[in-house]
Amino acid sequence: MTSVRRKETPAGLARVAIAATIWGSIPVLVRAVDTSSVVIVFWRVAFAGATLLLYLTFKKRLGEIVRLPTRRKLALMGMGALLTVNWLLFFTALQLTGVAVAVLLGYLGPVFVAAFTPLVAREPFDRRVVLPLALALGGTLVIVAPGEASSLGSPASMLGATLAFTSAITYAILVLNARRLVQGISASVYMVVEYSTAAVLLLPAAVLLPGPQAASEWGSLAALGVVNTALTGFLFLSALRNVRADHAAIITYAEPVSAVLFAAVFLGEPLTLATLLGGAAVIAGGIAVTRLRPMVAVEGPPVIPELAEEGLDGSMGNTGIDSEDTPAGFS
Repeated sequence: MTSVRRKETPAGLARVAIAATIWGSIPVLVRAVDTSSVVIVFWRVAFAGATLLLYLTFKKRLGEIVRLPTRRKLALMGMGALLTVNWLLFFTALQLTGVAVAVLLGYLGPVFVAAFTPLVAREPFDRRVVLPLALALGGTLVIVAPGEASSLGSPASMLGATLAFTSAITYAILVLNARRLVQGISASVYMVVEYSTAAVLLLPAAVLLPGPQAASEWGSLAALGVVNTALTGFLFLSALRNVRADHAAIITYAEPVSAVLFAAVFLGEPLTLATLLGGAAVIAGGIAVTRLRPMVAVEGPPVIPELAEEGLDGSMGNTGIDSEDTPAGFS
């Protein structure tokens, strides 16, 4: 493999930051829906998948899914199954243990991404991320820990903590594999296969368990799927083409900061000095990442020939996304 210099543009990092900030509104939307986490996850991926499927239909690009090699389709379906597990683990952890414990253990994910990047992505460990990562993780600790003195004394709470920790590992696997699999295909096609797989896996539970009733609940689920999943997924995946996975993972620490702000505005939860200080530390960590100069790293996996012939090799200039997926103006 040849060595290339990754062009980690500010635009790519900005897409990650925007996605993570929007993700912070997820707790507000979830609290507005009175049903189980399984049903919420189902409708999240269902709305997201339907939105992206309509987009590809309108663009007359459904053939891109058909032309995907079988191995790539199976890999994306596997990502859909893993995504389902990840969201169910974290949502269930929030129901079993304290928010502080679930968030802190869940946000060990970026730590695992930084640790696993040299092994999975064949990129050298970037020692420069240690300080930004410490700032981001420490800031999250300061924000969340004072909010709830959750005890791990009960078996249910211990189980919740274990599930949150496991969700961090699945998150790292998702990010690192997405960084590899998104090369050579559009973000929209990637997500249609991924979300469709998740929806099929969760369909039996959605049919058997009580679903949302009020119009406001359906509105929250629609926003969760269309905005917080389809739109943000596009932003995040398209950014991963030219942004290191460990750098992107650190930027996603903007999510707990924005979550606190959204909770203050829409749920009336107070802002404390600890929250402000922790948020400042997280932002400082994110800024430090954006100021890192690109490193020389080994080249990613080769482009799939079948897709390269159709102009879907992700090499349109320095944007890292094909022209039809480029928004005017993407965890």
